[in-house]
Amino acid sequence: MKQSLAHIAVVVRDYDEAINYYTNTLGFKLIEDTVLSETKRWVMVQPTGAENGCTLLLAKAATEEQEKFIGYQTGGRVFLFLYTDDFYRDYENYNSKGVEFTIPPHDEEYGTVAVFKDIYGNLWDLIQPAK
Repeated sequence: MKQSLAHIAVVVRDYDEAINYYTNTLGFKLIEDTVLSETKRWVMVQPTGAENGCTLLLAKAATEEQEKFIGYQTGGRVFLFLYTDDFYRDYENYNSKGVEFTIPPHDEEYGTVAVFKDIYGNLWDLIQPAK
């Protein structure tokens, strides 16, 4: 048996706002933006260089209940883990674009890591794995 994760849904406030943040601030690629109805789109983004890997499905909150979880999908825990081949390149780039880091860069056994918030408050680890 062979399985893999294809998409991870991230609940967002607005499609265009989310696309702008993930592509222009984090440097992700827009993989697809398909209109499904007057209120729903199929929007996928992916980190640059992650071809054939998991994508983020940007899912606009459709109800008040869903809106409550924008930015808090994991109850305040780190939600997503973004691996990089050059930690300080990406850290400085994100800092220059106003990304808020809640835990500064530090070294762990598994690599160099810092925690940042995305536009909605979801927590991410930026990680350069140890060699």
